Amino acid sequence: MNEPQQPTEEQLLEALKQIKTEDVVLQTVATLVNLAGQKLSVEGAKDAVEAKKAIDAARQMLPLVPEEAVGPIQNALDQVQMLFAKESQGPAPEQPREEPPPSKIWTPGS
Repeated sequence: MNEPQQPTEEQLLEALKQIKTEDVVLQTVATLVNLAGQKLSVEGAKDAVEAKKAIDAARQMLPLVPEEAVGPIQNALDQVQMLFAKESQGPAPEQPREEPPPSKIWTPGS
C-alpha cells in the first residue's frame, strides 16, 4: 500500500512563505461570524453568550480585514448582529389586561 508522503522541509518552508497574515485574519473573522450565526440558529447548539463573544471578537478584528473583503464581512456581521438582537429579546411578555378606570358618571346602583 502507498502511505502518504510527509512533506519535506523545503515544501513546508514554501507553504509558510505563501501564508499571509491578512489571509489568516480574514479566515478568522469569517469563522467567528459563522460561529456566531450557528450559535444563534442551530437547535441544540444555541448559546447567546458564545454568539456575543464571537460577534465582539469579529467586530474588534474587522479593521484588520483586507479592504476588498470588508464589505461582505461587514454585511454578514450586520446580519448576525440583527439575529442576536432578535434572539436576545425573546418572546414579548404578555401584558396583563388592565381594567378600565371606573366611570366618574353617577349611575343608579353605583
